[in-house]
Amino acid sequence: MKWRCGVCGYIHDGDQPPEKCPKCGAPREKFAQLTDEEARLIERSRYTNNLHAKLIALMQKVEALADEGIKDNLDPGCLIVFQAAKKQAHILAQMAKAEIQTHISKGKWG
Repeated sequence: MKWRCGVCGYIHDGDQPPEKCPKCGAPREKFAQLTDEEARLIERSRYTNNLHAKLIALMQKVEALADEGIKDNLDPGCLIVFQAAKKQAHILAQMAKAEIQTHISKGKWG
């Protein structure tokens, strides 16, 4: 069973809601049990949202690596590769963030 805090949106997994919300401290009475459909959607999306978070972290590493290559500036060809890598890594990270935001707005988070 899943429970949502009516104050902050925290999702709790368990047979009963917690005594108080771990995030905002709201009392148990502020939690509402999610429907089976809502709970399935959240459970299913947790996997994909985690993949998006890992992709964002990986793209941040690519950007940092590209910065090293840009700073090294061995020759024009290398510079082009590292600049392109930095730009594309930034775009992919932003796309993943936007997708997570879409999931949140559709209740696919928790």
